[in-house]
Amino acid sequence: MILNASQQRAVAHLSGPMMVLAGPGSGKTSVIVERTRNLIMKEGAEPSSVLVVTFSRAAASEMKERFLAAMESTRTGVTFGTFHGIFYGILRQAYHLDAGNILGDKERFEILKELALCYSPELAGEGDFLEDLSREIGSVKSERIEIEHYYSSSCPDEVFRQIYRGYKESLKKRRKLDFDDMLLYCYELFVKRPDILALWQKRFRYILVDEFQDINPLQFDIVRMLAEPERNLFIVGDDDQSIYHFRGARPELMLRFPDVYPDTDQVVLDVNYRCSGHILLAASKVIRHNRRRFEKKIHTPNPDGLPVRSLLFEDPAEEYRFAARYIRKGLDSGESPGEMAVLFRTNQEAEEIARLFMDEKIPFVVREQLPDMFAHWIARDMRCYLHMAAGEMTRKNFVPVMNHPNRYISRDAIRGDRIDLDSLRAFYRDKDWMQDRITTLETHLKVLSGLSPFAGINFIRKGMGYEEYLQEYAAYRKIKYEDLEELLEQIHESTKGCRTLGDWEASIERYEEKLAEQSRQKDEKTEGVTLSTLHRAKGLEYDRVFIVNVNEGTIPYRKAVLPEALEEERRLFYVGMTRARKALFLCHVKQQYGKKKEPSRFLGEAEL
Repeated sequence: MILNASQQRAVAHLSGPMMVLAGPGSGKTSVIVERTRNLIMKEGAEPSSVLVVTFSRAAASEMKERFLAAMESTRTGVTFGTFHGIFYGILRQAYHLDAGNILGDKERFEILKELALCYSPELAGEGDFLEDLSREIGSVKSERIEIEHYYSSSCPDEVFRQIYRGYKESLKKRRKLDFDDMLLYCYELFVKRPDILALWQKRFRYILVDEFQDINPLQFDIVRMLAEPERNLFIVGDDDQSIYHFRGARPELMLRFPDVYPDTDQVVLDVNYRCSGHILLAASKVIRHNRRRFEKKIHTPNPDGLPVRSLLFEDPAEEYRFAARYIRKGLDSGESPGEMAVLFRTNQEAEEIARLFMDEKIPFVVREQLPDMFAHWIARDMRCYLHMAAGEMTRKNFVPVMNHPNRYISRDAIRGDRIDLDSLRAFYRDKDWMQDRITTLETHLKVLSGLSPFAGINFIRKGMGYEEYLQEYAAYRKIKYEDLEELLEQIHESTKGCRTLGDWEASIERYEEKLAEQSRQKDEKTEGVTLSTLHRAKGLEYDRVFIVNVNEGTIPYRKAVLPEALEEERRLFYVGMTRARKALFLCHVKQQYGKKKEPSRFLGEAEL
């Protein structure tokens, strides 16, 4: 393998700490593989003394395969693994654990749902709440925060603390470890048992860490302990591509690495072999606006190529149609669908694009599970109201929405599978204010019964107080109302052209059938245009990339208020831009759902 000067310097490093700043497309995996090979073949290191650690099993597997190919061998004593895999292996030997001690996703969510039913029953049925709980529990553990000092971002603080304590107690009774426990318990083992730590230090004399910008404080502390006393710690990463703060990644750990290890040797992999000159220049102009970063001068041997295009559209529908037409033209002229990608900030945006591509018969693959907005509880609420208005007064339709907005109807008042509002009034015969609420609901359902789905949802939103309910819910959950409003707008838009509830339900069924078909195709690894969030596109590359909805509030995302959050949004946009090899289209819109949208500040920073 032919290496450039900076790559050669990194590969030749022998002992002590080293930091390799590896920009996008700079061949960092090659450097890790070649350095590992160099340690063994030229420096005489025992293969079993080398540990190569990264964040995903796929990345660890790829590095191992490339190393074996470079060594022309089928096996090796070098350990390639993920943080969780390595640390679990250490715990397994110390505590004689087996697979039965590992908490699976299904069991974790069962525990969380049970606890949510106990401490916050109104939220227990909402999948996003359980996911947020799981993420926050991981943050508390990985950052070693005392639960009394933790302030939840997903629900009232005391509710979260009760659920957290209950979760820990449940795992203790079941003798289970979750993923975060693997890190926490490994750290505690090394602190309490220096003899065990010494054995592992003697085993792993050379430690190489990939994607170091994504490390969290707990992982760093364990790696630091393992690297003593020889301190042969070789880290590779790019602070400009740290985009996983929500998973615990802290780019400041990489920025502070030279302070922790003052004798750190440092090299910048300064050649980008992926991007054209124009793409690299525009991306570099954007990322330079971040203040907390290592300064780098990246260049490319590639030609300047096509200018980066900033395109303005009336609304997202027009924007997506442009992308579809351009892609269809490319496919018809023989371009491979696998060399094109449409990238977006949030998963919700994928649905409209996917529906259009399905209708246009453009083959596509999704990097994550394509969300089904009709499975969300807000869509469920809209459907329940419309079905009740159509005469389907069943328990299944009534219970989910009876207190959306809050009417203070008790489950004890619900008898049988058919809901009779007269019986409900009789239950509250001594409470005139409750009877008035039930009568108002009855009146609203009569109005709804004469409306199309589009007009009906508009009445639910504006006339029945549903939007006010969502605002109260967002405040309780400590989330932005705009996120819920955007989803409600999407659901509302989907009813356009549907004259009856039956028409809308039929369109939902067709869409969900296409989703299921797409999921099957994903399993079969068929080739197609990539639809992906910016987060999931990291590490990938394509000839042609469209980044859509490059507007304020989307890119950067509206939740990014603090300076450090805005810098992460800029890094995320930089990651998206540098996925493109030859052509990059940055698309933005004038308005969405009737509201004016401003172009992203990042477009100005790119000087487009």
